[in-house]
Amino acid sequence: MTPSSPRRTLKRWAGRAPLAMELDQRLRPGPGAHPAGYGLERLQAVLPAWRSAVMAARPAGPPAGKLLVIASLRWWVEYCTAVGLLLSAAGYDVDLGTFPYRTWTDPADDYDVRRQNAYLGRVLGSLKGVLRWRDLSRPDGVKIDGGLVESLEHQSLIDVQYTLQKESLDLQPDTPEGRLFALRRSRNLAAARSVRPLLEREHYDAVLIPNGSILEFGAVYRTSRQMDGVAVTFEFGEQRERMWIARNAEAMRLDTRGLWAARGEASLVPDRVDRLSDLNLARRGEASWGTFARRWQAGRSQGALAAAAQLGLDPERPIVLLCTNVVGDSLALDRQVFGAGMAAWLSETVRFMAAHPQAQLVVRIHPGEMRGAGHPSAEIVRESLPEQPAHVLVIPPDSAVNTYDLIELADVGLVYTTTVGMEMAMQGIPVIVAGNTHYRGKGFTIDPPDLPAYLQALAKALAERTRLPEPQVELAWRYAYRFFFEYPFAFPWHLIGFWDDVAARPLPEVVRPARLEAYRPALQALAGHPIDWSQPR
Repeated sequence: MTPSSPRRTLKRWAGRAPLAMELDQRLRPGPGAHPAGYGLERLQAVLPAWRSAVMAARPAGPPAGKLLVIASLRWWVEYCTAVGLLLSAAGYDVDLGTFPYRTWTDPADDYDVRRQNAYLGRVLGSLKGVLRWRDLSRPDGVKIDGGLVESLEHQSLIDVQYTLQKESLDLQPDTPEGRLFALRRSRNLAAARSVRPLLEREHYDAVLIPNGSILEFGAVYRTSRQMDGVAVTFEFGEQRERMWIARNAEAMRLDTRGLWAARGEASLVPDRVDRLSDLNLARRGEASWGTFARRWQAGRSQGALAAAAQLGLDPERPIVLLCTNVVGDSLALDRQVFGAGMAAWLSETVRFMAAHPQAQLVVRIHPGEMRGAGHPSAEIVRESLPEQPAHVLVIPPDSAVNTYDLIELADVGLVYTTTVGMEMAMQGIPVIVAGNTHYRGKGFTIDPPDLPAYLQALAKALAERTRLPEPQVELAWRYAYRFFFEYPFAFPWHLIGFWDDVAARPLPEVVRPARLEAYRPALQALAGHPIDWSQPR
């Protein structure tokens, strides 16, 4: 065993010594006060002005409710501080609980954890009177029951899949995946033990949790729900100034059942049809639109026939368009209706289609895989079909082929959870949904419950080669409008580009009564009030 260096020995001593980190903060208050990569200098610079604005904006009288906002990782600490202050300005008593980790993949020794925690306490402690900081770095000795332990084991598996963007894992202790699983299990159990006594003691009206599906956020969500507390999760899609909010559900699951039950029967008036049509045209092209910041297609539309010629497709033979998700993305993980996940569904589908040469399969790989997937979809296809037949085509993520040209060619659409399935149904294409996506079961898709039913539905669609009836197409349009324009809540800042949003909409301006009122529905939803989906926003 290699002897410890004097530096590591000193770090171990300092990490355990009482008040050592507090003294460190007094002696080193500048940029060196935190481990590399976890500086909050931008946040620290604006906090005095933010605190003054919130103090001035807070209404007189008793608090409207008591809330706990959870934060971990630098960017979420910045964002959740702003969310907490906005709720404080609206009259709520707000605590901000933080986990002091720089990454979710690397072990952290006591020295760095305590040093970062002391730094967080110094920065966030300046908000006394408008936001109370809660230290979640020290797991209590409280025991958690077997049901929660089992739930956190599953959470840890999802964390590894999310991190490595792989669904199939080798969790033996001596493998990289096994070591990461052990770390995530340890962190998630510690998070549950840290937050449970606080929830028992403080009796919050709601716990606000980013994402709610992964990492410490998922662990806190599962702990809160196991205790029958109100857990509110929030996340972001592709729209600026919009936020997804879910009460007692994971925001990334996009549970639209309440909205659809309340407003699904309402027809679209012409101006709403036009609005959705404009968005649909933008998604087909290379432009952004409205609050949607994303450019959806890398290549300009050339038309369906041009795409068919480029790819060597025969428009006279049935064409099946399969659009993947990114393997391991949190919008697709743990969404299996049958099988082991998206990768298993992709494998089953390409093997089935390889045996049906009378039709053509086009696999359009999600452009998000250009960022680097742990188990790329193209590799999954190669592993499933070592000798890929000519009637099975794979369109790589960086291809300039426009997906919406492919949609025009398609006779059948196959999807896991991607929104493209909803858009194909809007064009009258029968869509078979294999994953537990938000638009499954809404009346305009084919939703098989198991693998035999899925393959049977695919064979039937190839044989019949029919279009969706007009009532189902109209239903898809109604749903799409609700999802894009009524499901997200108006909110001043997005997580991505947060500081650019803050520059455009500074918190001291947002907390002014007239501006704050525009975000009242989101603030009430974040505070745990039941969401009234019957009122359009």
